[in-house]
Amino acid sequence: MRKLKEIGEMEGELCAKVWYNRHMGYRVDLDDLSQVLVEKHSEKFTPQNSICREIWERALEAAKRVEKEYGEHNLGPWDDFDWGMINGKLSALRWVLGDEWDMLDT
Repeated sequence: MRKLKEIGEMEGELCAKVWYNRHMGYRVDLDDLSQVLVEKHSEKFTPQNSICREIWERALEAAKRVEKEYGEHNLGPWDDFDWGMINGKLSALRWVLGDEWDMLDT
């Protein structure tokens, strides 16, 4: 059996990779103006169509930390099969650690 520390480290790595991919999707959304940066959400700029500048700046810093820790070449892009494997592994590790199946929040 693997040690709890090893399981936890791999869960953290997979979680970081899933988060990073979602973050990169937001970068694309900002580039193509599907999302806009705002100082705060309002009736016109909701969480569905905008990103709060303060949160975005912290996300950019977090992305740099993930890139430094794992290397950009280890962060995708991946095809659908690879994503299925990554999410399946993350779900299984979290289940072993006590979460419910399919707990893929990042």
